[in-house]
Formats: sequence, C-alpha cells, structure tokens
Amino acid sequence: METPTGRLSVRQVFPPRRAAARGRGATAIVAVAIGVFAAVFTIVKRNRSQLIDLRATRALQRVDTQWFDRVMHVVSWPGFPPQSRLIPVVLSLFWLLLGFPIEAVFQLLAWGTGVISAAVKMIMRRPRPVAPDVRVFPGRLGGSSFPSGHVLIYSGVYGFLAFLLETLVRPERYRRIAVSSLLALVTLVGPSRIYLGHHWFTDVVASYLLGTSYLLALTALYRRTKTRWINRGR
Repeated sequence: METPTGRLSVRQVFPPRRAAARGRGATAIVAVAIGVFAAVFTIVKRNRSQLIDLRATRALQRVDTQWFDRVMHVVSWPGFPPQSRLIPVVLSLFWLLLGFPIEAVFQLLAWGTGVISAAVKMIMRRPRPVAPDVRVFPGRLGGSSFPSGHVLIYSGVYGFLAFLLETLVRPERYRRIAVSSLLALVTLVGPSRIYLGHHWFTDVVASYLLGTSYLLALTALYRRTKTRWINRGR
C-alpha cells in the first residue's frame, strides 16, 4: 500500500518468505567474508603481502590523468576529519527529523564500523606506505594502515544509507540516482586509498570484507526490529 510520502512498510518490501531466504544467504556471505578476512589478516601479519601490495599501488599510481586524480581525491574527502565525524551524525538526525526513529538509530549504529577499524588497527599496528616506495599524497592520517578506516566506515555508513533509500524511497528515478551514487562512493573509496598512497591493497580488501559483514548483519537486525515494531503497532 503506497503512502502519501511514497514509503513502503518493511513487510511490503520484504515478504516473510523472501526475507527468510535473504537471511540465510546473508549468513553464508558473512561466514565466507569473515573466513577470507582471517586469511588476509594472517598473510599481512606474517609480512607476506608486500609484493602484491606494492604492485597494486604502483599500477594505480601509473594512471596519469587529471580527472582520475581529481575523482580519487574527492572520493576520499568525506572520510577525513572533521567531516568524517559530522556526516554520520547528520545522517542519523536526517532520518529522525523525517519521522523515522528506528532508521535514525540504525544509521548511527552503521558508524560502528569505525569502532571495528580502531580495534583491528590496535592489534595489527601495520606501518602505512612511505616514499620512495610509492607516492604518498598529503592527508590527515593516523594509526595503523590495516585496515582502512575510510573503506570500513563508508561500507557501514553509506552502505546502510543506500539500503534504507532502496527500501523506503518509492519514486524509482530518485531512488536509482541516490543508491547508485552511494554505491559508487563505496566502490571507489578503496582504489582511492591505494592511489593516494595512504593504504595498501590488502588493507582495502580486508576492510571491504569486514565492512560487508557488518552491513549485512546490521540490515538483518534492522529488518527484525522494524517488523516487530510494525507488528506491535498493529
């Protein structure tokens, strides 16, 4: 049933059987992603990824076009402080002001990938890339290189925002533009971190694996919470 604002309920978007099937699929994906992350973590911890990391960075940095350089810088900009600390809060307030309290809470929880990033960095303590091995662009950097905080936070915050927009926005044209833009941002931030010389290839791969796992778990929890909220209201 379409509402005046064009929003659909979770039950309409995720019928029970379809939701259950997606839930099983998400669990399998998370299990595989965590397993691959553990393998990458072990390889990096044992210092066996230097060759592939160096080759990946040099290959990206050989791209010598102005538009590509500009895109790589622009894509990384939201992930630097202070904007990296303001945007997640603003997005949560955005949902709250629109009358979506559950979405506001979960949008803030999506920022939890930042906590995961900080915890893994403390364990790994991997040095960041340095010149002259690769070209390193100036930036506000701190902490370990592994994992990439940018990629983890983008996967959580912007990935969950894309999920909500795909779920709640009815006009197809606006939904496609918004979701595609967010997915492009999440996809491009990984290469941008390597191109700028701020992270290694394995840092980025590990971050996508962790970020995707967190995002899938969060969306599953959101579906359950939203469904219970709707049923209680009825």
